Amino acid sequence: MNIERLRQLCLRKPGAIEETPFGPETLVFKVGGKIFALADIDLFNGVNLKCDPERAVELREEHGGITPGYHMNKRHWNTVSTDGSVKDLLIEELLAHSYALVVASLPKQVQASLQPEA
Repeated sequence: MNIERLRQLCLRKPGAIEETPFGPETLVFKVGGKIFALADIDLFNGVNLKCDPERAVELREEHGGITPGYHMNKRHWNTVSTDGSVKDLLIEELLAHSYALVVASLPKQVQASLQPEA
C-alpha cells in the first residue's frame, strides 16, 4: 500500500474530504467533520483507522503489524502498518470498517445525505 492508493480509497468514499489540520506532514480523511483515517504523508509507515474495540484487540493479537493507535484513543483506534506485513486487502477492509463506524456516529440527516439517491 502506498499513500496515493490510500488517498484514492479514502476519497472514493461518499462525502470524504482530505485535510492537513495537524500540519503539512499529516494527511487526514474525514466524513461529516469526523476523522476516519490519518497518515504521515512523508514516512507513510502506517495509517490510523478507527475500529470496534473488541475487533481492535483481536486484530492486534492476530497481526504484528496492527498496534494500538499512535497518538489516538487506543481503545478505538489502530495503527495499521503499510510495510507489507499487513496485506493490502485487509487494510482496505479496515479502512471501510473505519469509515462505516464514523458514518454510523453521524446524525441521521447527514447519513442520509451520504447515500446515493434511488
